[in-house]
Amino acid sequence: MAKTTARSRSRSAARLAAVQALYQHEMEQTPVPTLLHEFHMHRLGATIEGVEYEDAEVDFFDDIVVGVQARAAELDELVAAKLARDWSLHRLDRPMRQILRAGAYELVARIDVPTGTIISEYVDVAKAFYDKKEAAFVNGLLDAVAKDVRK
Repeated sequence: MAKTTARSRSRSAARLAAVQALYQHEMEQTPVPTLLHEFHMHRLGATIEGVEYEDAEVDFFDDIVVGVQARAAELDELVAAKLARDWSLHRLDRPMRQILRAGAYELVARIDVPTGTIISEYVDVAKAFYDKKEAAFVNGLLDAVAKDVRK
């Protein structure tokens, strides 16, 4: 049981770090290999300004970051299709876009991870950045994407 809990925590940390890395990539246009190296060496499991970061499952982190970048157009289309008519993906703020892209990526590409786990995990990631309203938005949008991609 403890092994599952440790793996669960390390995957949760990988998801949060992946969203942060994707945000940094969008903001600074940091090349993905450079970004991965920076996170591997200085962020994952590190203590920064007195805050100790959970060890993250590195391969899982890498898969999300690389996968989202490789399939960005496809993922954006899936997410945009579930937004209200008067909304576009680019009207969402950057952290929200990365949360939705990463969640959509897992729903499409990580069939080894249960749908409920993915949605719940990204709702938790949203709670790290936002209030309840936005977390509920993530829940509803990823649920709608899941209905399309996990039939």
